[in-house]
Amino acid sequence: MKVLVTGSSSHLACALLPRLAAHPDVEQILGVDLRPPVFRDPRYTHVLCDVRSAQLARLMTGIDAVVHLAFVVMHGELGPERHDRDLIRDINLAGGQNVFRTAAAARVAAVVHLSSAAVYELPARERPIPEAHPRKPLPGFAYAEDKIALEDWLDAFEREHREIRVARLRPHVIVGPHAQPYLRALVRAPFYVRLSDPAPRLQVVHEADVVAAILAALTRDVSGAFNLAAADAATLRELKPLALPLPFPLARAVVRLGWRFGRGTEPAWLEGLRHELVLDTSRARRRLGWRPRYDTAAGCIKAIDEEG
Repeated sequence: MKVLVTGSSSHLACALLPRLAAHPDVEQILGVDLRPPVFRDPRYTHVLCDVRSAQLARLMTGIDAVVHLAFVVMHGELGPERHDRDLIRDINLAGGQNVFRTAAAARVAAVVHLSSAAVYELPARERPIPEAHPRKPLPGFAYAEDKIALEDWLDAFEREHREIRVARLRPHVIVGPHAQPYLRALVRAPFYVRLSDPAPRLQVVHEADVVAAILAALTRDVSGAFNLAAADAATLRELKPLALPLPFPLARAVVRLGWRFGRGTEPAWLEGLRHELVLDTSRARRRLGWRPRYDTAAGCIKAIDEEG
């Protein structure tokens, strides 16, 4: 199997590519990213390419499957352009559409798309949330807006291209040694954000378990959406019992100030902590045979500390 990976220098790709190269069914990997390679292997070729580029059509020739990771997540690597909403939307939406269109033109058999649990409408009446739950972004959450816009577009694309098998993975917050720097810093900080009682519960998922789901989606005859999260849910206080409480208004002010002056991430990520988001992962366990190695939120957090 020849696999093309977009966003091949992304945080998650650092965890995915070694596992992909070690898979017995994978003969060749083609990485596509605007940044230099983060992985080297005899079966791996890295191409500097924008996912919006017409060059992508040529790269798709002979490819059996695509893993679409390319997406602007926390804007930290965009520098002065991190506040350019039109640019970010174009990368995320037009780039994603180009990936799927060129895959269809090249007769690629399968595409595994990394979506997100951020697509779900909150607050949720259903708990845990199944894949059929309505999609609606939190106000001002650009990341969720673009994930939803691409999924909405994919609904029509899949109806028109039934010959392509599309699997949409919707992981909760991804933690691990290659997680977003902001998330790693938050996990290791000596404080936790204190929320109003009853404090909402949250889930996370370890990057190794997301990689396992990607590999399963590549090699099994499955399609549709799949939630990914550690089985249990916990409050921030339960996850960091020895940490000091930081009042939410103060945390909000700090994040907003940092965002304004080019540090940290967009404030909507923090606002999302105020809403309980617990996923039903039974479909992934049933259809993908997914058995997460890190199956508790506390276990995922502990793993980050142990991995340094």
